[in-house]
Amino acid sequence: MSAALLGLVGLFALIFARVPIAVSLAVVGFVGFSFEVGVEPALALVAHATKEGTLNFELSVVPLFVLMGNLIARARLSDELYAAAYAFLGHLKGGLALATIAACGGFSAVCGSSMATAATMAKVSMPSMRRYNYDDRLATGAIAAGGTLGILIPPSVMLLIYGLVTETHIGKLFAAGVIPGLIGVLGYMAAVRYTTWRDPDQGPPGERTDWPGRWRALRGVWGVVVLFALVMGGIYAGWFTPTEAAAIGAAGGFIFALLRRALSFKSLLDVLVETTRTSAKIFAVLIGALIFSEFVNYTGVHKGFVEWVTGLGVSSWVIVLVMVGVYLVLGCVLESLSMILLTVPLFFPIITELGYDPVWFGIVVVVAMEIGLITPPIGVNVFVLRSVQPDVSMATIFRGVMPFFFADVGRILLLALVPVLSTWLPNLLF
Repeated sequence: MSAALLGLVGLFALIFARVPIAVSLAVVGFVGFSFEVGVEPALALVAHATKEGTLNFELSVVPLFVLMGNLIARARLSDELYAAAYAFLGHLKGGLALATIAACGGFSAVCGSSMATAATMAKVSMPSMRRYNYDDRLATGAIAAGGTLGILIPPSVMLLIYGLVTETHIGKLFAAGVIPGLIGVLGYMAAVRYTTWRDPDQGPPGERTDWPGRWRALRGVWGVVVLFALVMGGIYAGWFTPTEAAAIGAAGGFIFALLRRALSFKSLLDVLVETTRTSAKIFAVLIGALIFSEFVNYTGVHKGFVEWVTGLGVSSWVIVLVMVGVYLVLGCVLESLSMILLTVPLFFPIITELGYDPVWFGIVVVVAMEIGLITPPIGVNVFVLRSVQPDVSMATIFRGVMPFFFADVGRILLLALVPVLSTWLPNLLF
């Protein structure tokens, strides 16, 4: 028990010293296992974790979905999504911000990455909002918050990682993300309306589009609808596995990019290199987490932790809300993948011991990570947006995301207290 606690202290010390999270996990796990068992078994553990983290066929789904998202971004299907959303919502106060949220939700359905969603939508929607004199706080806040939908609305890379780590049915996880994702879209739209109600100058209305124009714009999103229906519909119907669905999605993204003449040899190479970099980062953290978790498991701290928590005599809902609070705090200093790999091995046994649905818990975890993406001081989506819009200060973006942050807090409490919102659809489909 004491060895595991010392390991956790050492891990957070390295993280706060700005050592990469993958290196921190691997170093602490290796050193801790060496002290507990010996250097040679620790070296064998490193070799085993590296093999499991790279040669596992199930993990091939991760780079395939990443590749699909990058190809979709290159094909600029986001332009049609934003145009369709603007046609219906642009004439309202804050309408361009509402259109951004709606387009982010649609783009997330074929992307699966929060950073890609935020970066892409910043390039698409920011020029329009500036043309209509939107306040930078509302404009950047809507983009940063809307981008977080990328890790919840299926296909979601984070739900994939959670499913692989906990051996939870990935199809059920994807189905479970749909309703909470829609709640997130509505909550963010409510945050936009509240902001423009308090200060109408932050989001002046745009031009009204007539109904023929709206239908023309709506026809432009057929590519997104077809790809989403093919990938997710195939999983839900049992036509193919998530890994096969990821391959089909990547092939579909490639075809759309070709049809739209968005790919040259150089741009294809850029897409492949970016996919490799993103996948390598994910696998590096995964390997480090495997080493660290083996060390923690050997100490037996997870069993003692489960016994201690379940023996407190408090309501199971109190335990769940405490876990949610832990995720909100960790979201201030850690990115989403690190939070999954650090906390799920400790929290998941407690959830199963209390009899809760692991699919529901996966949704709560991912929504908590969404909040972390816009929470200072890390706020990964804020940094992504800052890189795309360097003329906007970090302080401005963080002020802009606050209404969306509170909308997200309300959503995670709702999902924690009403599990049926996450479990109804997967139980219906599977």
